[in-house]
Amino acid sequence: MKLITLSFLAGAFIFEVAFAAPSKTWDGTYSAFSGYFLIYSNDLAEKAPPTATDRRASFAVQGSIAKTLFESIGPDQKDACGASVDLRIRERSDVSCTLYRPDKKNPYTCHFGLDLKTGKSIAGSIC
Repeated sequence: MKLITLSFLAGAFIFEVAFAAPSKTWDGTYSAFSGYFLIYSNDLAEKAPPTATDRRASFAVQGSIAKTLFESIGPDQKDACGASVDLRIRERSDVSCTLYRPDKKNPYTCHFGLDLKTGKSIAGSIC
């Protein structure tokens, strides 16, 4: 009888954890985030001041938005440039996110970019 009771309680706990409501209900509103940007020309490896015919933007975001993006685009890229025990890297198309464990204040960072002349997405970081 105790085994049945324990099994029932364990099942109820797992069900509750698996289907628990999120801490904040999604309401469709935008949230603030911390980030940086750079407007440049050429490519990131050889960046130059923006010109009338070549303008690109690189964006870096940190904090909870970067954590959400990192968790959404897994899995880790084991062979990515710079990947190590302390630096986990996840990439999806032109979005690159890292988790740098020794950085306690901002361990998550994501980069992405835009070609401002064409409107197409581009990588926002380089190795």
